[in-house]
Amino acid sequence: MKNKVIVVSGINLFEGGPLSVYKDFLDALVSAGVAADNWIILYVHKKELFADYEQHARIVELPESRKNYLRRLYYEYIYFAGISRKHKIDYWISLHDITPGVRAGHLYTYCHQPAPFYRPDRTDWKYSRKVCAFALLYRYLYGINIRKNDAVVVQQNWIKKEFMRIYGIENVITARPERGLSMAEADSGNAAAAENRPYIFIYASYPRSFKNFEVVCEACRRLGSRPDYQVYLTLKGDENPYSRYLYRKFADLKQIKWLGILPREELFRRYRESDCMIFPSKLETWGLPVSEYRMTGKPVILADLPYAHETIGEYGKACFFNCRDAEQLARIMRRVMKGTYVFSRHPAPEKPDAENWTELCHLIFKEE
Repeated sequence: MKNKVIVVSGINLFEGGPLSVYKDFLDALVSAGVAADNWIILYVHKKELFADYEQHARIVELPESRKNYLRRLYYEYIYFAGISRKHKIDYWISLHDITPGVRAGHLYTYCHQPAPFYRPDRTDWKYSRKVCAFALLYRYLYGINIRKNDAVVVQQNWIKKEFMRIYGIENVITARPERGLSMAEADSGNAAAAENRPYIFIYASYPRSFKNFEVVCEACRRLGSRPDYQVYLTLKGDENPYSRYLYRKFADLKQIKWLGILPREELFRRYRESDCMIFPSKLETWGLPVSEYRMTGKPVILADLPYAHETIGEYGKACFFNCRDAEQLARIMRRVMKGTYVFSRHPAPEKPDAENWTELCHLIFKEE
């Protein structure tokens, strides 16, 4: 494939995992040779974030795109539509959920927001109203223009099935995200018992209500005051209303260590010194900490939800619990600490359509 005009738009992506998705896709365009033989145009929020790609693409900055959500919709449905009518676009790849109203030979939209498939509870409405609003808004936005796509791209098979069920479409591609993990897998056994120290559990995430930190804290309360374990939480208790609520309610639990948000290197150090991860989140696109922690070879206790089963993959030290049941979690923690929990190998999940972004590029940019 040569001399095609390929537009990649992601004007709302400016930090964290979503920005990494944009850059991972661009890296795949380069490694697959697509960028070398075609015209690549990138629409971005901040041009400086994409300086590494200036030799491969024309970069167009739209700094007003994050001013408010109406401005974002203007760009997706009006501004981009005007550009596509003036210029011949062979491929348009939208990387942030919304199918733009454009004319293009081929159109693909990457949907990574799982909120439409989540049912908020009272805690969410109290502390994360934005998530609740997204759950309603995105269910509607996903449907606009969705049938214009050659395919919708998602990260996990359970989301693919939801798109097929809710929107009545068949053209959905599951593509696993690129995950550059640096820790080598190593089975450490029960290091706490060998070193005569407390058994360390860790839950690494940003404090949002759907991350469900309270079930871990409630499980600690049920375990009672005992010196044989600690729980590391990556929040301090002052980040937002939800974290302040958690700290007020559970600050008396001495087993909980309130670490705050950690740099990646420090987080990996905490992974290595811990013995088991608890990941009770009720809503995830992927669950990167699970992928990261799996590389240690240590046990993980996961919410019994579809995303967690897909993310952990085939693994011999995973167990699952009802993410709303603190008593069940406490029982599992007690047995894991004692070394009496019998893990069974978690079966391999259903294979995706593309194992990585490079395979996705080969699916999208077929020879014409």
